[in-house]
Amino acid sequence: MFEIALFEPKMAPNTGNIMRLVANNGCRLHLIEPLGFDLEEKKLRRAGLDYRDLANVTRHANFAAFLTAMQGRTIWALTTRGTRPYSEAVFAPGDVLLFGSETGGLSAEAHALITPEQKLLIPMQPNNRSINLSNAVALVSFEAWRQQGFAGAASD
Repeated sequence: MFEIALFEPKMAPNTGNIMRLVANNGCRLHLIEPLGFDLEEKKLRRAGLDYRDLANVTRHANFAAFLTAMQGRTIWALTTRGTRPYSEAVFAPGDVLLFGSETGGLSAEAHALITPEQKLLIPMQPNNRSINLSNAVALVSFEAWRQQGFAGAASD
């Protein structure tokens, strides 16, 4: 499946929602520190409901540690500085979908290490700054999964 990476997330409810999401779409979640909250925070537990134990979550001490762990994988950065819409990318199992923090996006270091071709954007109305982080993760991760024919999904 896919790797979802959150660069220095700040808001517990967003991360809780994303934990619930990855428990349901089969992705793995990577949290790149520092975090803006404690993983035991009540808001995170409430947003994640009882899915936290079902989510595959890894913490990384910093961006360098994350990059070391992801060596050999394609990293797609979702950013307002993207060069093309996420829907034009061709995703492959094992790819990393990297999302910036709610307040600052991706660092200059992250931008410098990712090629323009691998910087994707989510189209939105002019003069708007960004879309909610958990919504952005849902949009892009489900597009990546759709491209794989929703492999592994329960069928009725």
